[in-house]
Amino acid sequence: MIPVTGMTDRQVAVLGLGRSGLSAARALQAGGAHPVCWDDNPAARATAEAEGFSCRDLTEGGAFDEVAALIVSPGIPHLYPTPNPVVAAALRAGVPVDNDIGLFFRSFATGDWDNFDTAPRVIAVTGSNGKSTTAALIHHILTDVGRPAQLAGNIGRGVLDIDPAIDGEVVVLELSSYQTELARSLTPDIAVFTNLSPDHLDRHAGIGGYFAAKRRLFAEGGPDRAIVGVDEIEGQFLAGQLSEGAADDRVIRVSVSQKLDGPGWQVFARKGFLAEYRKGRQAGSIDLRQITGLPGAHNHQNACAAYAACRALGLAPRVIEQALRSYPGLPHRSQIIAVAEGVTYVNDSKATNVDSAAKALSAFSRIRWICGGLEKEGGLAQLNAASDAVAKAYVIGREAANFAMQLDVETEICTTMAEAVARAMADAEPGDTVLLAPAAASFDQYDNFEQRGEDFTAEVRARLAG
Repeated sequence: MIPVTGMTDRQVAVLGLGRSGLSAARALQAGGAHPVCWDDNPAARATAEAEGFSCRDLTEGGAFDEVAALIVSPGIPHLYPTPNPVVAAALRAGVPVDNDIGLFFRSFATGDWDNFDTAPRVIAVTGSNGKSTTAALIHHILTDVGRPAQLAGNIGRGVLDIDPAIDGEVVVLELSSYQTELARSLTPDIAVFTNLSPDHLDRHAGIGGYFAAKRRLFAEGGPDRAIVGVDEIEGQFLAGQLSEGAADDRVIRVSVSQKLDGPGWQVFARKGFLAEYRKGRQAGSIDLRQITGLPGAHNHQNACAAYAACRALGLAPRVIEQALRSYPGLPHRSQIIAVAEGVTYVNDSKATNVDSAAKALSAFSRIRWICGGLEKEGGLAQLNAASDAVAKAYVIGREAANFAMQLDVETEICTTMAEAVARAMADAEPGDTVLLAPAAASFDQYDNFEQRGEDFTAEVRARLAG
């Protein structure tokens, strides 16, 4: 646990008592603060009270009279589309609003670090797609080479649940826009921006607000090194804002759509080959095509970003390459779950938006595509542009018929995962890939994307076993 500093003997309100909220309450208490908790869910309040925390309705008049700060869980809106009533009350009372990420950055460093040979470092990864894989890949490389490392944030453990840092340790954080938009302290040593595509637009009042939430990771604390994907205009703009000129190697530009040149520091992948250039000279190269845990151009982008982060830490190219080859991949992210009778079965349930699904479609040939769910804003036109390899789509979800009508490929309305898997497996031929890449949220049929991916995996394995 990371005890929160600077709040000793002060009342701190905590809104939302899920994983991050309870973790924040514990860390505040460990640092000498007095947490006052609230959640609209009585069961969540009961859980907190069972741990000894005080719960109080923070919507009542005067609830913030003696409160030093309000800590808000990531899923609770503080501005758009409308602020949560508790957040609105705190703002009216002039009470600072923060989250567990802000508490972490203000509390992570301790006096013990004065005795370390190598100060601990923090690498923070954000972006629309690929941030989980990039963060996990960085952590895997560090662990593989024997560097002490912890993985936390939007993946793995909560940021305040990790262990206090030891000499030379690296903490790798995956941070969503919900986490970066509110944190009052954001001071990573290395910050990574993978890419940007429309997502969570209602929460951020449009693409501009969404990009602004991501940009805060770079603008608030000023990382020593910034690794920026420049395949979209937003990434190009961000890199330009952070750089003092073309030769400024504090910014490492990353691409999978173009060869990057110039006097600066670049890492890019073309036709499956990663290349690193610095000061106009090639400094490293890796053939990514045979790394089974990183299929497709979107994963090559993740590899480039992770490679750049590890190079910024001083790791040698060949050491990084060796670690990449042992990377097993993450569950629900281009995860190969079976190969049988020449057919490959891939679980990419994390492809919850159009952009991530389009990237998954580009990673395989002759696809039996299981898609559908709770459709997000923006339509499916990008999917149609990326569907050349799709032999047939098997559409699930409560609005399967409407989803199917927007696709330019042969479709079959299946509604349920069981029916979609059965039909795709019946049609599949040797050389085909049965791919779950929904391009939609899971909440019409599942609690989360993990549950959806587990259902797909269970259906495939049961039918192969039967």
